[in-house]
Amino acid sequence: MNQVVMSQLAVSLLGGTSLGIVFFLIAAGLSLVMGLMGIVNLAHGHLVMLGAYLGVFVAKITGSFSIGILAGTGAAALVGLGIERGFLRGLYKKSLEQILVTFGFVYIITNVHQWVYGAKGKAPFVPALWSGTIHIGEYMFPVHRLIIMGIGVAIYLSLWWLQDRTKFGAIVRAGMDDKEMVSGLGINLTPIMVRAFLLGSAIAGFAGVAGSPLLGGLNIELGMSMLMTALAVCIVGGVGSIHGAMVGALIIGIATVIATTYYQPIAMFIMYIAMTVVLMFRPWGLLGRKF
Repeated sequence: MNQVVMSQLAVSLLGGTSLGIVFFLIAAGLSLVMGLMGIVNLAHGHLVMLGAYLGVFVAKITGSFSIGILAGTGAAALVGLGIERGFLRGLYKKSLEQILVTFGFVYIITNVHQWVYGAKGKAPFVPALWSGTIHIGEYMFPVHRLIIMGIGVAIYLSLWWLQDRTKFGAIVRAGMDDKEMVSGLGINLTPIMVRAFLLGSAIAGFAGVAGSPLLGGLNIELGMSMLMTALAVCIVGGVGSIHGAMVGALIIGIATVIATTYYQPIAMFIMYIAMTVVLMFRPWGLLGRKF
């Protein structure tokens, strides 16, 4: 009996970790953009949806998940770049205008997807190489979740290296602390900000494609739910911190799956409970910068 209980707990922890990794990929770009650029991009979740829909569609047509990932990631990056260059570059430090403009893109992207793909939900695409299960005691655990965990950890380490060990990362961190001082030193922050927004959008699109099997398939409401998830992770972990995004995502992901396993009625409230507790005691987030 104890072995069964331990196996169930192990499967729940692995499931929560894999879900948390997907949440990290969804939120990392938003955290970076909010921390460096001060832009509240309410269309971020819909970039995740855009990448998911297009990536899964291309993967099913071509039979190649790699091509689907490239298509979804590239499309989200290009649309994100268009939003930033076309509409947001003149709205820095104008939070209300940013919210109104990006909220407009929420409706635009949603309606375009409904027109192109229809209102019905779509099944995710799991490539043959990612299929299969492993035994954990009396339970089975999908292989694709383990693969997503490995990919997510690799991206986390890459972003950590980029932020903490490169010149680009040093400028990003300095820009978060004091944009005026960085500009006064002769550093042009505009291309850095554009690259950061492009990177954040690309990661969002990638998360949509790779994480679609864990998100319960694709539907028109996916964009808004992903936005809420990304905001929750940023609030819990702290804006502008890659480590904070990972910690916040893992807390929400693991707690959600544990609650689903042992007391399902509370599972849907876990994200909001975590946000409330953190805001009460550390409003800047667990690993965020105090303001």
